[in-house]
Amino acid sequence: MAVQLSSAQRAVAIGVASAGLLIGAFTLGQGSASPATAASATADTAALTAAAAPAPAGARITVTGTGNVSGVPNQLSLSMGVQTNAGSVAAALREANSAVRAVTSVLRRAGVGASDIQTSGLSIYPSYSGSSGVPSGYQVSEQLTVTLRQLSTAGNQISAAARAGGNATVVDGVSLNLSDTSTLLAAARARAVADAKAKATAYARALGRPLGAVVSMSETPPAQPFQPLPLAHAAGTGRAPSVPVHPGTQQLSVTVTAVFALG
Repeated sequence: MAVQLSSAQRAVAIGVASAGLLIGAFTLGQGSASPATAASATADTAALTAAAAPAPAGARITVTGTGNVSGVPNQLSLSMGVQTNAGSVAAALREANSAVRAVTSVLRRAGVGASDIQTSGLSIYPSYSGSSGVPSGYQVSEQLTVTLRQLSTAGNQISAAARAGGNATVVDGVSLNLSDTSTLLAAARARAVADAKAKATAYARALGRPLGAVVSMSETPPAQPFQPLPLAHAAGTGRAPSVPVHPGTQQLSVTVTAVFALG
């Protein structure tokens, strides 16, 4: 039986047939493409991919650098005091005050400045004997912090102070210090910066990128050097020998954190 198509239906049928012919022609063309043509298309695609993925803008690298230097300490900080016991607070305090005044007087005569002798502590507490809840006496402790600026005479000054305090003398320890660290710290900072730059350069080279300018830099606060030298407790009333003082060396360290741009 014959099928009658309207004008609109015939136009649709012709369009569908034309589209089918175009798709078939494209498929044949793809199947017959030469290897050279395919390789060229692949290369073009790779080039486009590389162009679409440039080096990230604002890339940075963060490193830390450390610089160490050593110096010879030139002053000594002495922590000492007196400790007394008596049947009453007043008596114990009186004895402690007398001993501290004697220590201070001897230090002043030995060349220690008044500004270098500082009261650093005072404690008063009861003493008990056995299981009794009633105090059998009282103990008073007074502490001084003394700065000795001449190491060549520091040993004699310590011995003189210990003799002046008698058997009540207590020495907690000493620390050897550098009075001026500005020059040493400047050298340590220069070394820390050089160390940070060397590390950043090595990392940039490993990444195949040129090292750019410094974006920021910060310094970790250096720790205060402290070298405690424990000294014996309670010097006798006899003539004590000069305390040997060996300054040795002291290390200062600076650490910086640097951020570099990558080219």
